[in-house]
Amino acid sequence: MTTAPTALIAEDEPLLAEALRAELARLWPELQILAVAGDGMQAVEQALALQPTVCFLDIRMPGLSGLEAARALAEDWPEGPHFPLLVFVTAYDQYAVQAFDAQAVDYLLKPVDGARLAACIGRLQRSLATRQGAAQALQTGVEQLRALLGSAPSAASMPRLEVIQAQVGATVHLVPVDEVIYFEAADKYVRVVTAEREHLIRMSLRELLPQLDPQAFWQVHRGTVVHARRIASARRDESGKACLTLKGRSETLTVSRLYAHLFKGM
Repeated sequence: MTTAPTALIAEDEPLLAEALRAELARLWPELQILAVAGDGMQAVEQALALQPTVCFLDIRMPGLSGLEAARALAEDWPEGPHFPLLVFVTAYDQYAVQAFDAQAVDYLLKPVDGARLAACIGRLQRSLATRQGAAQALQTGVEQLRALLGSAPSAASMPRLEVIQAQVGATVHLVPVDEVIYFEAADKYVRVVTAEREHLIRMSLRELLPQLDPQAFWQVHRGTVVHARRIASARRDESGKACLTLKGRSETLTVSRLYAHLFKGM
């Protein structure tokens, strides 16, 4: 018995969300719409809970963008169930459209055109018909997201950060970047962890990343960036996730699936 396909719509504009739902009902009546999320965080939470076959992700949403929500899903998706097919929805970002056309299952432009949506549905149905197992589907989704992230405009021209200025009260601590073992996102702050102590800086990880040397600092999770020379070893736990032991720290760091390729043996 074939299970009916299901979908989640992530769209912060209720009228556009309802229009997409109505067109999907008309063109793909077998598809069950499980939920409509109004922001990126809600989309991630509901997708992880409901495990839909397809996610329609608006690019510009409060909280997390569609791309950030997709990356979070790739990192946190459980073992076993199929990773959802992803369709990105955008109003005007032509650069993104080109990237999605090359790497994602499909993209849609707002307002959604019925003929274009019908073509998208056909592509999704063909993908579902040929999908070969949960592990392969998840890896395909991860590879697509990795390629999308790699296609974003680079910040190579931005000067590299050499010293972190961490203020505590009236004192500013100057922390050489080379002494940092890892950075960890903490709401609107970033934890700067060295062998001796920790600091908080008022900056998002997204703002910090372009200022770090990508050869020296590796992102291993959406909220964690580690100094490569401070990694002692990487091993897989019972669930298959990679865990890092560090030089100079007792804690371990978890590597998400999206970045597990960094730790394949040579």
